[in-house]
Amino acid sequence: MTRKITRAVTRIREGFGDKLLLGNLDASRRLGIARDYVEAMWLMLQQDELATTSSVPARLIRSASSPTLCLTSWSDADEFVEIDPRFLRPSEVDLLLGDATKAREELGWEPRTTFRELVEEMVDSDWELAREERRALSRSLR
Repeated sequence: MTRKITRAVTRIREGFGDKLLLGNLDASRRLGIARDYVEAMWLMLQQDELATTSSVPARLIRSASSPTLCLTSWSDADEFVEIDPRFLRPSEVDLLLGDATKAREELGWEPRTTFRELVEEMVDSDWELAREERRALSRSLR
């Protein structure tokens, strides 16, 4: 879901679309970045479980993506977002969240990357993809 949002907003910013089609904007999912997990895995050695303690709804990821791209505030730009019933899950779980207490207490591990930093990295990466896509299209039209 997160990548879908950042990819769509960057493509909108580059003129490749005008809508972000989502299902349930209130569904929250675990959110983390590989480098934090790699550090935890290195620390955990034989531990069986690891999870983040952050979960973020699609609505918030959408809001966090737009300022980086200089788009109108999402709260004022709902014309970009459309709820598509195809993306509603019949057995939607409203909240998916793990408990990283054991990793924090036994390993001294906590994720280093904040939600804002993660979204900014994703937007930067996806925006570069959208710009590449625009450049490739320009070259093919010459």
